[in-house]
Amino acid sequence: MILFPAIDLKDGACVRLWRGDMSRATVFSRDPAAQARAFAEAGCEWLHVVDLDGAFAGAPVNRPAVEAIVEASDAPVQLGGGIRDMATLETWLEAGVRRVVLGTAAARDPAFLRDACRRYPGRIAVGIDARRDRVAVEGWAATVTLTARALALRADDAGAAAIIYTDITRDGTLQGPNIAATQDLAAAIATPVIASGGVAALGDLAALMAIEHAGISGVIVGRAFYEGRLDPREALALLAA
Repeated sequence: MILFPAIDLKDGACVRLWRGDMSRATVFSRDPAAQARAFAEAGCEWLHVVDLDGAFAGAPVNRPAVEAIVEASDAPVQLGGGIRDMATLETWLEAGVRRVVLGTAAARDPAFLRDACRRYPGRIAVGIDARRDRVAVEGWAATVTLTARALALRADDAGAAAIIYTDITRDGTLQGPNIAATQDLAAAIATPVIASGGVAALGDLAALMAIEHAGISGVIVGRAFYEGRLDPREALALLAA
């Protein structure tokens, strides 16, 4: 399993939200590039970056911070937030982002998702952010009737490189990931699944490793790293074992 440390950007700073609530943001660093270097120096081979403001605005907002992160280390960047059209997607790929994450666009524009996966194989992931199994869009501000499973099957059919599954009720809470829902989703598709939301300790990583056979290829960790509850080096050692 690949460890993806999370760098969520709001007003140019690294923050963590509570269950996706922008009004409950805790700032952990004003220097995203330095944070990216710290994770890379700890041995992290990928960085998961989200332009939170962009997710709400529907277009990139924290471009300078994202560009600084890309330049800060050799670790490839996986980026989501506000990527709703091909021009924006291509701009980020040209800027050095290794893989883009489509969330709202994947839920609302199946044709765009298929076209993006066809044009850029291996470089398109789909973010499935679910609240009581319904997909949330526009920075989690709205919920649609589409289920997490239905969107996963759509992404699988389109040829997405990965699916990032987040149970919003667990995100930022340190209550542990939703193991059962993550396993059920992964078992229904061939596309690798990256688990996200709620990881607080090594035990949570061990629980995800126990269902790795279902198709779990990675895990995103945020608040636990920033609050010092989990050490990136220890997490990497466990996943390597």
